[in-house]
Amino acid sequence: MADVLIPSSLSIDADLAAVASKVQNQERITDEDAMLLFEKGSLSFVGTLANHVRERMHGDHTYFNRNFHIEPTNVCLYSCHFCSYSRVYAHRDEGWELSLQQMLDIVKSYDGKPVTEVHIVGGVHPKMNLEFFVELLEKIKAHRPDLHIKGFTAVELDYMFRKAKLSITEGLQKLKDAGLQSLPGGGAEIFHPEVREQICADKVDGAGWLAIHEAAHKLGMHSNATLLYGHIEKFEHRVDHMRKLRDLQDQTKGFNTFIPLKFRNKDNDMSHIAETSLVEDMRMYAISRIYLDNFPHIKAYWPMLGRQNAQLSLSFGVNDIDGTIDDTTKIYSMAGSEEQSPSMNTAQLVTLIKQARRKPIERGTLYNVIRDYSDVNEQELDENQDAALLN
Repeated sequence: MADVLIPSSLSIDADLAAVASKVQNQERITDEDAMLLFEKGSLSFVGTLANHVRERMHGDHTYFNRNFHIEPTNVCLYSCHFCSYSRVYAHRDEGWELSLQQMLDIVKSYDGKPVTEVHIVGGVHPKMNLEFFVELLEKIKAHRPDLHIKGFTAVELDYMFRKAKLSITEGLQKLKDAGLQSLPGGGAEIFHPEVREQICADKVDGAGWLAIHEAAHKLGMHSNATLLYGHIEKFEHRVDHMRKLRDLQDQTKGFNTFIPLKFRNKDNDMSHIAETSLVEDMRMYAISRIYLDNFPHIKAYWPMLGRQNAQLSLSFGVNDIDGTIDDTTKIYSMAGSEEQSPSMNTAQLVTLIKQARRKPIERGTLYNVIRDYSDVNEQELDENQDAALLN
């Protein structure tokens, strides 16, 4: 069956052909298969397999949403060596700390605009405790009840709950009652302790990250998952990480999206490590799509990759390129990402997806379809014809 997927002009060995056959027959690949793909799978080979899976699951549909970010602070108690964003608490004068009112003012600045999600994530600040964020969530919900609130990495949540002397479930329930609806996937980095102890030893470990997301799923909250690749980790660490995610997803079905995050080496303690090539980036997306057969979506975060590379990823298993975002997010621009002022309006996102010969679908946070832009023509996307599209 492998020849259905793999062109005869592409010479592959028997082991890779066996993996292709599994993918063709919708059989789960093993960790050993995934290692084989990382070690021997060419870009064209893994790309063909990943695109087959992507199109079987989603056809040409490519999702985006209208969102904006609030980053409460870049002051952080932790000292992750890969991070270009945070400022340690002892030097907090070099960072920013937003008040409740300042954050609510950001929300109010989108009044009258058809955004559907606010994404709240930042550093771990000792003064921004659970009660602080409960009040923030309540104020946002009171002002704009229709806005989906996705917030707080497991790293932030772990600190909040421990400081409040609450269990994970108790803390999550308190935030959920205040208005929190889903969790982002940040803070996962690499679960394996062999790597985690070298790059971010002082924050919640892999088991703790997984426990928080499992508890969220059991409370009916969906979440995303990430993996930070391209630094000191090896292929086996990537596979170990994805296996733990796949195992948890088998149990809970609570993950929406997997997002591979490329390590960026600007202005951090790991600046001596060269960044991965575009070829390796696309291989990472492709193999994650093949391996994570129970994850509905694979997302490429376009501000990190850049617009053209995000388009390219749509041929390597990706079916979501995040959202309009606005230029409020600094996490990746400070690390040297391709987009230094990450902002795209709806019309630009729709055009970008169409240029890649895919069908743009505006979604809500939980992937409910808001609008199919497949048949919207260029005239309708013109700023003078439909200004609402540009918000």
